[in-house]
Amino acid sequence: MNIVLWIVQVILLFMYGFAGATKVFNTAKARETMNWTKGRTDDFVHFVGTAELLGALGMILPMLTGILPWLTPLAGVGLSLIQLLAIITEHLPKKEFKILPFNILLLVLAVFVVVGRWGLFPF
Repeated sequence: MNIVLWIVQVILLFMYGFAGATKVFNTAKARETMNWTKGRTDDFVHFVGTAELLGALGMILPMLTGILPWLTPLAGVGLSLIQLLAIITEHLPKKEFKILPFNILLLVLAVFVVVGRWGLFPF
């Protein structure tokens, strides 16, 4: 199970790391490719990107270094909240149903890390 958790954590690192870096360092590109950024201030887009970057780093660094490894499931909680808020406040109201499976997948992966790293699996 540990290997599967590490694989999922690396996937989340790359997915959120790339998305967060785009929002923080290349907001113009984020506006071209992400519909939800239109009509939002640059500061808000940077805030979301920074939260995603911190969550992505939190998926790997605490467990990898052994320094405060309890931060990894908390990073998973944070990324889960980001996805829930994206689904509830952006995609459902705007009827953007095509992106929902991807958001739900990211949500499930983040929750999987939370449950796995807190030892809540029955096996």
